[in-house]
Amino acid sequence: MLVIGERINASNRSVGEAIARKDSELVANLAKAQAEAGADYIDVNAGASKGSGHSEMDAIEWLVEVVQTATDKPLAIDSESPDVIEAALRKYRGEKVMINSVTAEKSRLDSIGPLAARHQARLVALSMGEDGIPDTAEKRLAACEIIMTHLIKLGMPAEHVFFDPLVLPISVDPSQGLVTLKTLEQIKSRYPAAKTVMGLSNISFGLPERKLINRNFLVMAAYAGLDAAILDPLDAKMMSLTRVADMLTGKDPMCRGYLRAHRSGRIVG
Repeated sequence: MLVIGERINASNRSVGEAIARKDSELVANLAKAQAEAGADYIDVNAGASKGSGHSEMDAIEWLVEVVQTATDKPLAIDSESPDVIEAALRKYRGEKVMINSVTAEKSRLDSIGPLAARHQARLVALSMGEDGIPDTAEKRLAACEIIMTHLIKLGMPAEHVFFDPLVLPISVDPSQGLVTLKTLEQIKSRYPAAKTVMGLSNISFGLPERKLINRNFLVMAAYAGLDAAILDPLDAKMMSLTRVADMLTGKDPMCRGYLRAHRSGRIVG
């Protein structure tokens, strides 16, 4: 399973403060730690700008430069603003990059879609449109259809699209875990060449022992067709489960990946 390290996000108070004071050591150490723990991509999110849009662009440019000095892992550029994403891409030197994210909203497809196509980026596509997150798998799949149709017209290969089925807290609606899993299954059936990705933590919002819930949901999602996860690579048990999930779903031939991880002490029970 492809792992996207989530730690460098301004919504995390310590990271937000580090960005504000341009603490390159803290950010670089976070990037290195995630890479060493096995992250395949490092997500960078400078957060919503508190002043002008220009300040957020400055922050993302600084983040991209600092993280690239710390690791050669590809980045996932994470912002709601197309201008911020474009500013980050101008600073980016890697051959492979991911953009997080687009929706079925026309304005976002028209602005972020061409950016992703031009840079041959992997693109996280949220299964939602103008009316927010749909409450059924069928409605979420309809949003995916709008997105895929638009991106294919731009020349993007289907395998560069990472559909996010979206996760709502089961503490608010106990059916949402199953809705997400059903959406995953339908996406993989409808778009076999496309990939799927998910941020796990929202499933457990408002509940105790959140890590336990997130870890178990990861394995269930892997069975339903999850290809990538946005998570904390420094959670050794979660990282162990990504390798177990690959093995149990036939994505680890002869269990080689699991055995290598076990020999190197990376499997934690």
